[in-house]
Amino acid sequence: MSRPIEDYALLGDGDTAALLSRDGTIDWLCWPRFDGDACFASLLGKEEHGQWSLAPAQAPGAVLARSRRYQDDTLVMETDLCTASGEVRIIDFMPVNKAFSSIVRIVVGLSGSVAMRSCVRLRFDYGALAPWLEMSGDDVIAKVGPDLVVLRAPVKLRIEGESVEARFNVTAEQRIAFVMSYGQSHEPLPASIDAEAALTSTQHFWRDWIGRFDDGKTHWPRQVRRSLITLKALIHRHSGALVAAPTTSLPEAPGGEMNWDYRYCWLRDASFTMTALLNAGYHEEAQDWRDWLLRAIAGSPDKMRIMYRVDGGRRLPERSVNSLPGYRFATPVRIGNAASSQHQLDVYGEVIECLDLASRGGLAPCEQEFVVEYKLIEHVESIWQNAGSGMWESRTKPRHYTYSKVLAWVALDRFVKRHETRGMVSTAMVERISALRDTVHEEICREAWNAGLGTFTQHYGTHAIDASILLLPLVGFLPVDDPRMASTIATIERELSEGGLIRRKKPVTDGPNEGVFLACSCWMAECMQLQGRQQDARVQFERVLAVANDLGLLAEEYDVPGRHLAGNFPQALSHLALVNAALALSGPTLRRGDY
Repeated sequence: MSRPIEDYALLGDGDTAALLSRDGTIDWLCWPRFDGDACFASLLGKEEHGQWSLAPAQAPGAVLARSRRYQDDTLVMETDLCTASGEVRIIDFMPVNKAFSSIVRIVVGLSGSVAMRSCVRLRFDYGALAPWLEMSGDDVIAKVGPDLVVLRAPVKLRIEGESVEARFNVTAEQRIAFVMSYGQSHEPLPASIDAEAALTSTQHFWRDWIGRFDDGKTHWPRQVRRSLITLKALIHRHSGALVAAPTTSLPEAPGGEMNWDYRYCWLRDASFTMTALLNAGYHEEAQDWRDWLLRAIAGSPDKMRIMYRVDGGRRLPERSVNSLPGYRFATPVRIGNAASSQHQLDVYGEVIECLDLASRGGLAPCEQEFVVEYKLIEHVESIWQNAGSGMWESRTKPRHYTYSKVLAWVALDRFVKRHETRGMVSTAMVERISALRDTVHEEICREAWNAGLGTFTQHYGTHAIDASILLLPLVGFLPVDDPRMASTIATIERELSEGGLIRRKKPVTDGPNEGVFLACSCWMAECMQLQGRQQDARVQFERVLAVANDLGLLAEEYDVPGRHLAGNFPQALSHLALVNAALALSGPTLRRGDY
């Protein structure tokens, strides 16, 4: 049976990421990039689908106690294990700013003498392919197709069938380092790494980076710092793109089919990302994100996708990996994401909102920014009346989703406000877009408002409610004290709350249900704060903090009855929402829609 999602820690180097379990097993790793093929995939299957275990050689019950933590202000993990014969610490990390990606695991003797066992089972193509293994002096080289991995250690490594094993003893104050590095099979081997020097440089990197954050900006500095480090780890260091999560197919509903590949970059997250980075003081990352966005869109905003690969690539064909049984037998296991070709009206507003925030946040403008904005507005003019799939990427028939229409209004509104006095476009165009903005606003207020229910609904012509409507006052569509908005917030708080957290929509009665959506719970806290309900906002927000794992990591959702995290992990949108809410609830910030 798979381990609980909250049992995992994140390791990362800005190229890719690994998930390390509480008992010292790396169960997920894609190389060479976040969106590359997995070579450790036991997270979605069994140990034979690829993992790296490093633990005392005795039976599992021989570990009398274990504890773990990130080293302060880093992405360096420490796991302490106590056995009858002694104590050991395993230090796990991925060195940053290297020409190639590596995982370093240092076993440190704390007391006594402990027999240890390392077993590396590399399985490329999502658990399907065992590589060819061969010794090269004391090192082990694994090759399959274009991929190469070299494992180095100061203890004897042995090839045992399709795995690499090492058995050794560690005594007090002894340090034994394993280094596994990725390379291309047709190129020279990656150079050896000094593990101790890499540990020092990695510690300095993370502490220097997070040291730029001003703790005085929030009442919850520890949680915000951890979320920012997590987000930094999910930013591709070469392109500046932020992946939604480093995993695929961790189910949103137990045993269900809501299993999606999140190892890509969503334009839906554009303004959430820009707001968090600017308000936290990370202008360089904010500019890299904006520049990636512009490169991905290029000169054809009308052909914009809703998500891209980390390098801006557009092709994300979806397939199922039938050889993997899935996390806790939830199938299918999906690679790629067919939603990438959906029509989602909201992404146009997200992009223009993101560019507007970048400008108001002090980022230097560029020529492409204006051209993209101009073309996007012309495109929104022609398509705003079309139905779409909505921000939750529904795979049913297209509908007129309320939040999507609101984001079309956002696109028009920001364009008008940016150009009313700048003189960069004609007065006639500004007047035309302004009139259309009013038309869209009027239609939404007419078609999405259900007077009988006293709430805005998920889409036109339905009784369904949706927590995405919480974003309406946060983007400036209606003031939070508008009677319709106040009634909608109250309805969502009453009808979509479970355990004090907020669902995206009402649960179904004929199948498994997804968990509460953690980003929506943060949006509710921000709405409460705007309403002047300061104490309610804090309580609401701290409910989200309470369901993070012991390392401060959040998944997409939380299963209230099962009391566990659910969905892909760690989830960027959850951590973005945490950062944005923690800053908004603590003082003035750059906000969407504020002028």
